[in-house]
Amino acid sequence: MAQTKTVTATATKRAPRTLAGTIPPTDTARTQIVAHYEAALRLMQEGKYDKAHAAFDKMLAAGAGELSERVRMYSNACALQITKGKNSFSNCEEHYDYAVSLLNDGNYEDAREQFQLILKENDKADYAFYGLAVLASMTGDSHHCLEHLTEAIRQNPRNRIQARADSDFQDMADDPRFTELLYPEA
Repeated sequence: MAQTKTVTATATKRAPRTLAGTIPPTDTARTQIVAHYEAALRLMQEGKYDKAHAAFDKMLAAGAGELSERVRMYSNACALQITKGKNSFSNCEEHYDYAVSLLNDGNYEDAREQFQLILKENDKADYAFYGLAVLASMTGDSHHCLEHLTEAIRQNPRNRIQARADSDFQDMADDPRFTELLYPEA
């Protein structure tokens, strides 16, 4: 009978891998930097750009070592996302024009949100009700179209004349309630 030899393999511990690369097992400072970097990246991926931007800036101030260029790039990307999400309008007309441009580009939910923001600031903004009526017409929601258009006309009777010539209401032309709203004298 042949004897078998058992060989004990020495376990070599591999350094853990991260998004930033391999961490040397003894460098605790670098380990902390990489942990902060990964936490900031997670914040960014979750859409928490304000917090991620602050975390990246904190890393840059503390010294991010070899990750400095990446941290700076992500910090700038967060800053861009923060400013992208905020629109500032000098007047109501600019805000309305922006909402209409979203509507024309087919961004219906964003347009609805902008019209509603206008109404939140000024519940007497007949043009925002008109915009919501157009949006409802374009999306096939006749009930809300009539509701919003009725309010727009109640606040400003000139909206009735405008709606008569507006091709955005072509899908509503066959609805007798729409005809009655636009031509009450007939």
